[in-house]
Formats: sequence, C-alpha cells, structure tokens
Amino acid sequence: MNMSFYVGALGANASQKKMDVISNNLANINNNGFKPKNAIFSELINYNLNDSPEAKTELQAGAGTTVVRTNTEYGTAAFTTTGQPNDYAIGTSNAFFKLMDPKSGEISYTRNGHFHAGEFPDGKFYLLTESGKHVLDEKGEKMLADDTALKVIEEAAKAGEGSGAKSSTTGDTEEKKQKIGVYTMTYPSRLVSKGDNEFAIRAGDTKNVESLVEKPVLETGTLEASGTDMAKEMTRLIESQRAFTYALKMVQTSDEVEGTINQLRG
Repeated sequence: MNMSFYVGALGANASQKKMDVISNNLANINNNGFKPKNAIFSELINYNLNDSPEAKTELQAGAGTTVVRTNTEYGTAAFTTTGQPNDYAIGTSNAFFKLMDPKSGEISYTRNGHFHAGEFPDGKFYLLTESGKHVLDEKGEKMLADDTALKVIEEAAKAGEGSGAKSSTTGDTEEKKQKIGVYTMTYPSRLVSKGDNEFAIRAGDTKNVESLVEKPVLETGTLEASGTDMAKEMTRLIESQRAFTYALKMVQTSDEVEGTINQLRG
C-alpha cells in the first residue's frame, strides 16, 4: 500500500515539472530566438535496470516515473522583417551566433540576433547583444557594427569638429572584411542553458566541439521569432494537468483504502 502512495506522489511531481517547462515555453513566446524545451520521462524501473550495476539510482526497486532530462529544440522558427541593419536571423537548424563576455571572456551561444552598436574606449563601435556581450565573427574576433549605423553615430558624435573629423578608412576596410560567425556543435543537445536565450558548452565536455558553418542561411534586417508553438504547448499543458489530477487521485484512493483497513483492524 505504501508503494501506491509513492508511485502516485512521483507521478504528481513529474507532471508538475513538465508543467513548469511548459510555463517557461509559454512565458517566452514573444522572445526573439527562444528555443522551447520538452520534458522527457522515464519509468524508474527501466531507468534503474539500464544504469550501471554500481550506480546509486533514485529508486533501487519498485516503479514510478521521473523527468530524466529536458530537451531543447534548436530548429528554425518563423522570420520577422525589422529593416534594422544590426538584426540577424539564422535559417540553419542547430546553428548559433558566438558571444563573448567583455568582462570575463566567457563564451556562449545564442540564436537571438537582435544586436546593436556599442562604442568602446578604442573609439570603435562593436556589435553587441542586449546584455552587452560581443558578437564574434568567423575568425572568433569581435565584430564591428554595421557600416551604415556606424557612420550615422560617428557623424553625430563628430558634428562641429571641422576638418579634423575624418572617417577611419582602416576601420571601414576591416569591417567590410568581417562576416558574422555562425557556429554549430558536435552534440547540440548537450548545451547548457545559461538564461537570456544563451547556451554554453558544459564544463569538461571535450567531445562537444564547436565548428564554423561555412555557408549558413543568414538574413540581415530580420529576426527569428520564438519557437514556441502555442497549440502544441496548450495540448501538452492539458495532458500534464490531467496526469497530475490522476496521480493525486491515486494518492487519495490509497489513503482511503489505508483508512478503511485501519478501521477494520480497530
């Protein structure tokens, strides 16, 4: 009888975790480049049998279910035209923009191509994310901002300086040679979510190596919409709610049976 309590509680807990994942997907339905997640379930008895003999699993004997992982779907979503020169959208699945934190040098990846021009102490305007991280080019170097946006900002900053205000041809030449980098991974499913639509290679994962996509599908002046499918998520939400209700009903029924047995014993 105690096992029925346990199985019911496990089922309710797993359903709650799935609803948490669905809630997160729905909350990010308007965030550019967001990639939805899906909770993957496993029966505990199979989970234990398939593990190594010496492993300490969540349940040594019995039944029930648990969420073993959450998969992220890195497919391509719909595109939205913005007309902004510093907006980019990747039309290739399992591909990402490469980012670098200017303070820590930490590398991360994203599919959110909503970038802007930011001025740094060296006098150049670099392509930055909304959180202030550098966007890297195909060589892994900091990407300069779009030429047209750069000139508009420079002209506004240098207005009234007279003949001394000259454009940097070196910077223009360097910028024209640059191409925004699009990268993929050996195992995209192993990427760790860092928040803000950013992902990173798990520490110590030497097999998950990045590689440059030679000819990516890349659109300028366009953003990739959120990958959340409202109809699909609402269907999953209804399934999870019903599973949660049935699991609690199992706990309630077990409690009633246990109470009846105790009354008979008395």
